[in-house]
Amino acid sequence: MQINKMIEENIIITSTVHTRPITADIKYLPTKTKKPLILFVHGFKGFKDWGVFNLMATEFAKLGFIFMKINLSHNGTTPENLKDFADLEAFGHNNFTIELDDLKDSIDYLFSSRSIIPAHEIELEDLNLMGHSRGGGLVLLKASEDERIKKVVTLAAISDLSKRWPQSFLDEWRAKGVQYIENKRTNQMMPLYVQLYDDVLNNPDRLSIPGSIKDMKQPLLAFHGTDDETLPVEMAYQIKKWKPDTELVIMESENHVFGATHPWDKSTLPNNYTSIIEKTREFLK
Repeated sequence: MQINKMIEENIIITSTVHTRPITADIKYLPTKTKKPLILFVHGFKGFKDWGVFNLMATEFAKLGFIFMKINLSHNGTTPENLKDFADLEAFGHNNFTIELDDLKDSIDYLFSSRSIIPAHEIELEDLNLMGHSRGGGLVLLKASEDERIKKVVTLAAISDLSKRWPQSFLDEWRAKGVQYIENKRTNQMMPLYVQLYDDVLNNPDRLSIPGSIKDMKQPLLAFHGTDDETLPVEMAYQIKKWKPDTELVIMESENHVFGATHPWDKSTLPNNYTSIIEKTREFLK
């Protein structure tokens, strides 16, 4: 019996609103039959090749999905340095509106003649979003404004952008124009310019995760760990409150990344990711 070889493609998507590229990769098993697609979005201080994300993509591809991961244009990586924060100025000038535009450009790419995925391999009517942490908040925002999205899956998603920072932090941010956040893994001091906060203030409706969750029509599957040290598990219960039909999966004693680390040198996924993948497969198919 012939076994199809996994297709792995790296692409660059051109933004329609700025000059920075959106890097992405696509993985699937060619079968000449249309397959659902999962578009995955990383979180804050994250990137598409972090930790276990490549292994996760492979497992979803084996299950009959097309899995596409993107680096948001201003996440600090570059096409030459996909796993390093080589452009901290871009990171500092990132904001949620830019990220939503990046996600729109990525979805538009899939529906365009520029897409490298053959038409007989992709079911465009079965386009699903998946996001981790801040990326989870982003896919919740995007789902409420894009009817092309069929279902949404979140991993440890943030539930509200407007209440993320204490007032003392905001006052100092406004006075200095910039705050620096330490990346404990790389020891980099990463700038956040105050325009990020202004973006939230200036777009209260579009950037309201609670409002978007209440408005979204798509089914939602939300995972969260009880020992999340970054975004408390209470955020998951808030999401469930705002959208009662959410399929909520609370994972006992799990942290913000569900037991993964970067780098991840093992050839197998942590047990919790095996569960996440199986529950997601059932939810999407």
